[in-house]
Amino acid sequence: MTFTAPWWRSAVIYQVYIRSFADGNGDGVGDITGLRSRLPYLKSLGVDAVWINPWYKSPMADHGYDVADYRDIDPLFGTLSDAERLIEEAHTLGIRVIPDIVPNHTSDRHAWFRVALEAGPGSPERERYVFRPGRGPDGAQPPNDWVSCFGGPAWTRLPDGDWYLHLFAPEQPDLNWQHPEVREEFESILRFWFARGVDGFRIDVAHGLIKHPDLPDLPPRAEPAVLGPLTRHDEMRRHLDHPHWDRDEVHEIYRAWRKVADEFPGDRSFVAEAWADTPERLAAYVRADGLHTAFNFDFLMCRWDAGDLRAVIDDSLAMLGVVGAPATWVLSNHDVMRHPSRYGRAAERSWTVDTRYEPEGPLDLAQGTRRARAAALLMLALPGGAYVYQGEELGLPEVEDLPESALQDPIWERSGHTDRGRDGCRVPIPWSGPAAPYGFGTGAKPWLPQPDDWAGLSVEAQTGDPASMLELYRAALRIRRDHPALGDGGMTWLDTPEGVLAFRREPGFVCVVNLSGAPYDLPAHTALLLAGGPVQGGVLEPDQAVWLAV
Repeated sequence: MTFTAPWWRSAVIYQVYIRSFADGNGDGVGDITGLRSRLPYLKSLGVDAVWINPWYKSPMADHGYDVADYRDIDPLFGTLSDAERLIEEAHTLGIRVIPDIVPNHTSDRHAWFRVALEAGPGSPERERYVFRPGRGPDGAQPPNDWVSCFGGPAWTRLPDGDWYLHLFAPEQPDLNWQHPEVREEFESILRFWFARGVDGFRIDVAHGLIKHPDLPDLPPRAEPAVLGPLTRHDEMRRHLDHPHWDRDEVHEIYRAWRKVADEFPGDRSFVAEAWADTPERLAAYVRADGLHTAFNFDFLMCRWDAGDLRAVIDDSLAMLGVVGAPATWVLSNHDVMRHPSRYGRAAERSWTVDTRYEPEGPLDLAQGTRRARAAALLMLALPGGAYVYQGEELGLPEVEDLPESALQDPIWERSGHTDRGRDGCRVPIPWSGPAAPYGFGTGAKPWLPQPDDWAGLSVEAQTGDPASMLELYRAALRIRRDHPALGDGGMTWLDTPEGVLAFRREPGFVCVVNLSGAPYDLPAHTALLLAGGPVQGGVLEPDQAVWLAV
């Protein structure tokens, strides 16, 4: 197998939320066997790598983000041998494999935490986590006012009087990354998987590992509230010195991780899930001696507005360029509302956590789908790499009407049934057939119910239809792979009227996106390479995008 290096600077990486991708054993939950069976599909789609959400042994309090054993596969998904076969088969097809790594916290069933509970207050075993006595004369108050990202306090008290920190669910105790054994253990875990052939890692909550040593209360404006991933980002924007997000000391950890990756051949790489308050803070994660790439959440969160998008693109490229790192672009993932449903709301409204869980205004899915097609062409034409969340290439909308009895995200319970959580973007994807489970598996019903109207969105239904979202993605990825102007490199903005974005990439490529409310006459070109929708008479309609040869 031969790959062109450095692959991560321009890769298109497909995110597999493994529970919802393909069920190979008929139990209603996606697994490694199902993923292996669909590798030819990913090859035909044209992606360079696959990022797999956590597959480690876990009690599944947070669907795998509560890891009990980082060196083994959960039986729900398969075995370690299954994972090794997947890596080998993916490599045979020219697809790299990037699992998740979850370093901020473990499961409360992890061997370290079980031993810590048994050892008692003040023991060395508890120093691997963040245990503290409570406040007040009887220690009945939490050590500080930090709040969990899933709602409620970030501390749980044990019968022996100690409190332990969990920035997520109580079943996910935070590790103490000031402890040398924690750092040594995770470097060992990285080596374990690199030796089995994985090509890199996506780092969960990469900005959260280091806490202020004094564990101070949150700054005054960070009032305790029910926090989701986007509210978390909001809090960071308010405070440049947050006590547990994006602290400078975290970069020492990643410099050590970079050295571990460099021990292995083949350009092993990391991508950080790092929420940072400015592009400059994000760029600190991807300096030459640090991580390779980081998700661009400003792009993901940006509203459908030409000025806002251009500002995000310019800021991202400028700040990352200073440290020599490529940009990454992403429109959806397993934590946020699918973008056809976001773009199907009022264009003038900025996206916040409220629009993700309780969207305001009616959904115009036709509008959202048009914009999603245009956004895909914009994203895949920009310099750097891109991430495609499973089902995005099918145009799947958010499932907003899941019955309350079906909701499984811990956010639902932790918020007192006020926040429906992230299940709507995690519904198993449709592969074939006229009715659920649409080829997802045979046997038990899928772990989340699929809509009755998804038959037309299946891979089978869209394959061969030149007007489908799937064939648009296939064509875009094929052109991106073959055209010398695309992938890593530079770009130049072209003069356009307000509401229209156009940029040139050399040699001979122009992308135009019409975000205005009026038709736009396309610039002179020698060929129309790809269009998000019909183009007649050289005029680009609103909410459309094209790729041109010039």
